[in-house]
Amino acid sequence: MRHTRRRFLRQAALLSAGASLRRAAPAAAAESGGVLIPRRLLFVRPDYTSVSLSPDGTRIAYLAPANGILNVFVAPVSAPLTARQVTRVTDRDVSFRIQWAYDNRHIVFFRERDGDENWRASSVNTESGAVIALSPEVGVRAQIQEVSHLFPTDMLLRHNARDRRYLDLYRVNIVTGESKLVFENNDYAWLVTDSAFRLRLGSRFRNDGSMELFERSADGGWSSFMHVPIEDVESARFLDFSADGNTLYMIDSRGRDKAALVAIDMPTRRLTVLAEDGEADVVRAELDRRTRRPLAAGAVKDRARWHALEADTREDLDRFRTWARGDLDFASRSLDNRRVVMFDERDNASSEYALFDRATTRITPLYKTRAALDGRGLRPMQPIVIRARDGLELNSYLTLPADGTRPRDGLPLVMVIHGGPYWRDSWGYSGVHQFMANRGYGVLSVNFRGSTGFGKAFISAADRQWGARMHDDLIDALDWAIAKGIADPKRVGLYGASYGGYAALTAATRTPERFACIVDIFGISNLLTFMATIPPYWKPWFSVWTTRVGDPDTEAGRAFLRERSPLFNLQGAKRPILIAQGMRDVRVVAAESEQMVEALKKNGAPVTYVTFPDEGHGFVRHENRLAFFAVVEAFLAKHLAGQYEPIDAEFKGSSITVQTGAELVPGLSAT
Repeated sequence: MRHTRRRFLRQAALLSAGASLRRAAPAAAAESGGVLIPRRLLFVRPDYTSVSLSPDGTRIAYLAPANGILNVFVAPVSAPLTARQVTRVTDRDVSFRIQWAYDNRHIVFFRERDGDENWRASSVNTESGAVIALSPEVGVRAQIQEVSHLFPTDMLLRHNARDRRYLDLYRVNIVTGESKLVFENNDYAWLVTDSAFRLRLGSRFRNDGSMELFERSADGGWSSFMHVPIEDVESARFLDFSADGNTLYMIDSRGRDKAALVAIDMPTRRLTVLAEDGEADVVRAELDRRTRRPLAAGAVKDRARWHALEADTREDLDRFRTWARGDLDFASRSLDNRRVVMFDERDNASSEYALFDRATTRITPLYKTRAALDGRGLRPMQPIVIRARDGLELNSYLTLPADGTRPRDGLPLVMVIHGGPYWRDSWGYSGVHQFMANRGYGVLSVNFRGSTGFGKAFISAADRQWGARMHDDLIDALDWAIAKGIADPKRVGLYGASYGGYAALTAATRTPERFACIVDIFGISNLLTFMATIPPYWKPWFSVWTTRVGDPDTEAGRAFLRERSPLFNLQGAKRPILIAQGMRDVRVVAAESEQMVEALKKNGAPVTYVTFPDEGHGFVRHENRLAFFAVVEAFLAKHLAGQYEPIDAEFKGSSITVQTGAELVPGLSAT
């Protein structure tokens, strides 16, 4: 099983004139003294992303927009700006995961339809442009299981064509598309394979949310290998086997609070700690492509940091740091380890990819992700630590408008809350932070309890705390911002998607007096209906949710989930609420927003509801993102008195539909 790299998909919404809105043209000065950056620059597709070296180190693949849609491009390493487009997708982006085959000619890529999350795999011949389907075209979720230099034209894929709950294992020829079933999976949430394409391990979850790992023998039998308690489940990650198959590398928090990178000798079961970080979990590892051994381990508390496991990698990192201005990440490396593509994540300038040649020690800049934003006055993102009322440290990030005189009562503040909730906010470029700060708002993101990367005790502190202490953490962070003179207590908004949307609805119903307005993006309104409509491929680990959140199969559990659902706590919900929903969402289905909108209307709360029929759990189409952020911009300006950019033709090409409450956002009804 290959390790995954950090991906930050940050997204999120109309406008017009009105007595309470101070209208500003794109170049007009914001309250903080800055110049408005056009929305289109802040939320446009990156110029370059997912940069990946071919195994032989001679070519570079990346994703870039072609007529507004992300496609695959390939360039020679010797001339990286002379790329050729090799896919011709015209309707919806190629996924951020692209994978070179070890024949150095083919790339595997993924697409889905209208946000349905059924990712279908295809290969493209980078020389002829021929595309071959590798998994069923409709209604099937596929993913890469294993890629190995031992089998240059084959890969192991998993998909759920047979049973939507479980992903079977297939060996697929990426040149012809021929597919052979390797393992029919009727039990396991995850499978772990090695570079010889052998199925080695399978994991399944007990009723208490803990995980059992089983080892597969040569004759196809299974025996118990490892038990992972529920408090360690969020940290456990099985990275890979060594090339000889004798060592399993994994991230493991058993017996400790902060997860470490460990090696398990399979014949003896002896565990050795390879790397650890005293303040945060190890969350990723950089592996040698041939030997599969770990070269470095990464952790993130406030900023990203790497722990080298050998002298050569330590020297490489030292060289990278002389070039980088932000946080380093490994993007790709050649099979012989001579060439490495590095990524320099920056908060207030375009991030950048560079090529490092280990033989010459030369670092060559390759691509800037958003070059048009350089020199636009982006604001720094400040890591801060806020102490919750029970003493927990909440690692958070604050972005302030351009320097200038701060109002005596503080700035208007928008709290931007991440989804998951078993996820986290990190330092780096955020279109949402830059957008709102540029319009004159302070922006605060809080890693509330349950956020990952800060140790298993921090995650477990969120058990059965949806709508309770998890919400208290946000209020404590708001109190901190007010006490520091940052926030005007009368001009605070809360903005969140998915779990963040649930947090927004919780704020609207439990502590409405603290917020002037709320933005909920496909948020959960009723935990009972949410848990009854999860995708079938979530079923194998559903016990984790019932243990951590609440059990809908018992009378007491149903009562608990009902009490923690915003839908049933509408007494105080009177503040303006903007709700947005993708109608193809399979994680938080449209009914979650629809039932909340109807209940709010019956309760007399001011609510505006916008939908996108061709989107799922996230607004992917560029036109839809621009329309959504235009709505958000006008909504916040009305209620928090910030600046905004005129909508102009921002709805052109978008599927946005205003279901109700157009009259509540100035200018929306006229579009």
